[in-house]
Amino acid sequence: MESGPPELKGKKYPSKEHALRVASHFKTKLASAEKDSAFFIAGTKLELYPYCDQVSPLRQNRYFHYLSGVNQISGCYILYNLESNKLTLFLPNIDEDDIIWSGLPLSPEQALAKYDVDEVLYEADIESVLSELKTKYNKNIYTTDTDEYKDLEFAKYVIPRNQDFFYALDEARLIKDEFELTLLRHASKISDNSHLAVMSSTPIQKNETHIHAEFVYHSIRQGSKFQSYDPICCSGPNCSTLHYEKNDDSMEGKHSVLIDAGAEWECYASDVTRCYPIDGIWKKEHREIYDLVLEMQSNAMEQIKPGTPWEYCHEVAHRTLIKGFLKLGLFKGASEDEIFESGVSVWFFPHGLGHLLGMDTHDVGGYPDYEDKNPMFRYLRLRRKLQKNMVVTNEPGCYFSPFLLAEAKKNETQSSHINWDVVEKYMYIGGVRIEDDILVTEDGYENLTGITSDADEVAKIVKSGIEKGLKGGFHNIV
Repeated sequence: MESGPPELKGKKYPSKEHALRVASHFKTKLASAEKDSAFFIAGTKLELYPYCDQVSPLRQNRYFHYLSGVNQISGCYILYNLESNKLTLFLPNIDEDDIIWSGLPLSPEQALAKYDVDEVLYEADIESVLSELKTKYNKNIYTTDTDEYKDLEFAKYVIPRNQDFFYALDEARLIKDEFELTLLRHASKISDNSHLAVMSSTPIQKNETHIHAEFVYHSIRQGSKFQSYDPICCSGPNCSTLHYEKNDDSMEGKHSVLIDAGAEWECYASDVTRCYPIDGIWKKEHREIYDLVLEMQSNAMEQIKPGTPWEYCHEVAHRTLIKGFLKLGLFKGASEDEIFESGVSVWFFPHGLGHLLGMDTHDVGGYPDYEDKNPMFRYLRLRRKLQKNMVVTNEPGCYFSPFLLAEAKKNETQSSHINWDVVEKYMYIGGVRIEDDILVTEDGYENLTGITSDADEVAKIVKSGIEKGLKGGFHNIV
């Protein structure tokens, strides 16, 4: 099992740099912040499943992690004093009875050596520390929420849900530093290997669950115990469901597979989608749609650079789909501009081109507008200009969804642009989506995703796996 990116060996997660970054954004909203403000955030506490003595897996609070670097320790807190630039980590109080079950907890000395903080105390010290900040130094102590400690005495000292504080946190997380980019690249590398493993083992995939299991198995083998999100593993017409999560249908008699899955590394996400024919042989219609989606992604990719509005990249993908549909005979009776203005392409490409990526799969700072009256942009999760060191997903798709197409038929103008007899020939595909993780660079982009999306190379990988299966076995990809 890998221990992580070798270039980060001996380096600490840059918590103090992150705190300074948040403080800088906060001061743009509140000029007096440096002298009279502090930040306080609670980490996630372990929770019992209802009516059970078993705890659910810990998913660390991302805002807390950003200011602390603490991952798999529950019940911690972080405090940052803007005036002194002092970062204090509070560990949970020691439970003597729990040591026999869980072992010795991290000591303050060990925590100070491991994390980029100035001081390590225990939860029992929070009351006196916050009280002094508030009453003696008249500090405003801002926090995201008090959900983890609302019944504790020290909750009275903090100011929860301040929108300027959220703005500062989100703007800070928007731009990734080199440490974060290294974590994101490592998560992407794990996902590359796991997607390759899935493509290479189709003979043992008789059910969508097997695709799910194969991806997670190879991720864990590489040290990634958590997925960025629940994998989407679908086949045939199921590929038309955007967030399909049943992952339990038989693959018998079907042709296409779509897997949207990403491994996580130290709270940083990857998010990758690949499609392939189950038998390694592209059918005519499947290959046509796959090539079109790849062209949509490529044309949008060419626009990625600082200063480009993400909405424009999204429009480019839609116009590429429209041109392709006119060429294939799926659309008819009007010009590209007329079809674009009609909005009919939304029924085949209903989601946004992509989203920010970081500690969350759909990361903060995108400022979507889910009330947008234009359905082409309503579900676009990123509504701002690109900046250097943003990380975004580029994930156009094309779907043949009975539900969506039934809605399209209700609109006379839109329906008149659709050649319904031709559409019927493509319904077996379900859908195609191709998704890569993209770093915006100074003058363009870097694709963090390495697993091939070339249609011929994908087919070759699948066929090679089938040949190995016929010879009686598989090897571990990683």
